[in-house]
Amino acid sequence: MRGDNRFNCNHLAAWTSMSKTPADKQATLAEARTRIDSIDQQLQSLISERARWAQQVGRAKGPLKAAVEYYRPEREAQVLRGVIDRNDGPLPNAELVRLFREIMSSCLSQQQPLKIGFLGPEGTFSEQAVRKHFGHAAYGLPLGSIEEVFQEVAAGNADFGVVPVENSGQGMIQMTLDMFLVSKATICGEVELRVHQNLLSLSGELKDVKRIYSHPQSLQQCQGWLRVNLPNVERVPVSSNAEAARTARLSPESAAIAGETAGRVYGLKTVAGPIEDRSDNTTRFLVIGRSIFPASGNDRTSLLVSVRDKPGALYDVLSPLARHGISMNRIESRPAHTGKWQYAFFIDVSGHVDDEAVQAALEEMKPAAADVRVLGSYPVALP
Repeated sequence: MRGDNRFNCNHLAAWTSMSKTPADKQATLAEARTRIDSIDQQLQSLISERARWAQQVGRAKGPLKAAVEYYRPEREAQVLRGVIDRNDGPLPNAELVRLFREIMSSCLSQQQPLKIGFLGPEGTFSEQAVRKHFGHAAYGLPLGSIEEVFQEVAAGNADFGVVPVENSGQGMIQMTLDMFLVSKATICGEVELRVHQNLLSLSGELKDVKRIYSHPQSLQQCQGWLRVNLPNVERVPVSSNAEAARTARLSPESAAIAGETAGRVYGLKTVAGPIEDRSDNTTRFLVIGRSIFPASGNDRTSLLVSVRDKPGALYDVLSPLARHGISMNRIESRPAHTGKWQYAFFIDVSGHVDDEAVQAALEEMKPAAADVRVLGSYPVALP
């Protein structure tokens, strides 16, 4: 658990008074700065007190073995939803969620920083998803492949992992789905990251680009822009966008398609950007771990279902969801790796596995399916 966020009445009154914008007069610059300094002092005091209460939560739980045992994603989601519910501006919800996420991340790291595996090297969109979900106090563990992320989580070398699963334009990441067929990892959370692709190079000049490195997904996301602006340039797929940036820095004729973070990390200039073809380009990531956590109040459950080879098999499996009023958010099929022309279905539904309706639907599904596995129940992604 990341700490108790309840303040006493005096602190709540102080927080309320500091959030009010002066309405009776126009403040001078000096008055505004003095007021900001006063608010900063109060904020620092309250954050320090929150950290002390987080320590009390740790003591109340007793001598746990590792940081992962203090982490409660359902409690964190509830706290952040409260932040959104209380927000009356001027900061947008996403900014307030980011600020509170960092506070909680720092408080949890008093016990021991979480170790989070992700597709490396440093500077990938996967690392950005790690920071968005776990904050900057978590320890990021860059790995060479999605498969390695699953392996390190299973071995206990990483507390959690963050892997891409779906892009709004290009669809599902098949490698991630296939890993669930052979791994016992559970899904503990999801992150939605708005992805901006940029063309990066040493010179920053379009005329110098003779070769482009990028992840295959990113090449697909930018194929319209590339067709118009660099139709004859060689395109070289690599394991990640950060790896593309790291490779491009070795040659003045090379460029990479990657995020701004990768450009800063590897000393590249922006040639053009954003260059993605869709203005809503978003990637969904999954947080994987080794446990299923309790319900947060607004959850999603992911299922892996294998069906028998008979007419109406999929209908028989899905119809209990409708009977129990459960919304199906997504369904995707993949070869099951158990035999030729056999398939498994990845299904996302609304609700938590502990919900009465979900439990009843699962009980009805099992006789109709060859196998039903709950991959995880987790809070729906926040802004």
